[in-house]
Amino acid sequence: MTTLEKLPVTVITGFLGSGKTTLISQLMRNPSGRRLAVVVNEFGEVGVDGEILRGCALPDCPEENIVELANGCICCTVADDFIPTIEALMTLDPRPDHILIETSGLALPKPLLKAFDWPAIRSQITVDGVIALADAEAVAAGRFAPDVAAVDRQRAADDSLDHETPLSEVFEDQIACADIVLLTKPDLAGAEGVVKAREVIAAEAPRALPVIEVAEGLVDPRIILGLEAAAEADLDARPSHHDGHHDHEHDDFESVVVELPEITDPADLAARIERLANEQHILRVKGHAAVAGKPMRLLVQAVGARVRHQFDRPWRADEPRVGRLVVIAEHDHIDAGAIRAILLPE
Repeated sequence: MTTLEKLPVTVITGFLGSGKTTLISQLMRNPSGRRLAVVVNEFGEVGVDGEILRGCALPDCPEENIVELANGCICCTVADDFIPTIEALMTLDPRPDHILIETSGLALPKPLLKAFDWPAIRSQITVDGVIALADAEAVAAGRFAPDVAAVDRQRAADDSLDHETPLSEVFEDQIACADIVLLTKPDLAGAEGVVKAREVIAAEAPRALPVIEVAEGLVDPRIILGLEAAAEADLDARPSHHDGHHDHEHDDFESVVVELPEITDPADLAARIERLANEQHILRVKGHAAVAGKPMRLLVQAVGARVRHQFDRPWRADEPRVGRLVVIAEHDHIDAGAIRAILLPE
């Protein structure tokens, strides 16, 4: 079987809240004639992204073609989760033409590419390309370290300090592994922010990369699908901070799940989440809430202090009207008690 006959897989990576799920939703609506399958790797206990995508299921990507893996990073659970999932998708009838893998926002893509060399699947699938999404506003603001200047001063003062903060390493590894970078939310960054973000990406990329501005996930699928990059065979050109490590951990990050009783005012919940970001250094909040008197479920997504909410679907008769939010932060900044005190009404 030649490389072109293998089932192509596109790995979609990117920082927390960069727009990966929005992009995949758009690709599902406009697959350019392909029958898609989707694998979603969540971080945390609530499968928000998978449920959003199942709500977008269409004839070219039915619900049975959407698989959620919530047992940790897929590159850490290759034998137990990843390989069986890929094998199951390849046995679907009709067989998918293309698989999309949405990594968690904390994932390092290179270990995942190495997983495609497993004997069980390496003759049957190929990594068509790696797409890295970068939030233009966040990149331009340099949010990959709490205090970039202080980190630089430490590095200059001590030759033994040659590492970045964890968020910086995640971002740099994702860019280094990419075939194309999608610069998302350019309207929020503004023209100057977009220029700055492009400069940061160019400085971190080990080779010249196409950088495309994308709003609301709208991009021609012909640009990002069908790259035929065979990325699993091109690992040396995709350097990582963790090259030479036999494994990697995500202990730098933690998540807390908060159950919410019915709320009366979505704006008040958004204000609480904004306060949480400002006071507790929270990176990401995602989940849903029940609003008193409303038959629809409220979907909540937040990146830092930027909060979005909308009603996404009716509550089912067999599910309790209880809200659940996943809150993600760096290990040193997670305080479950403080998080619950801010989010839960008195």
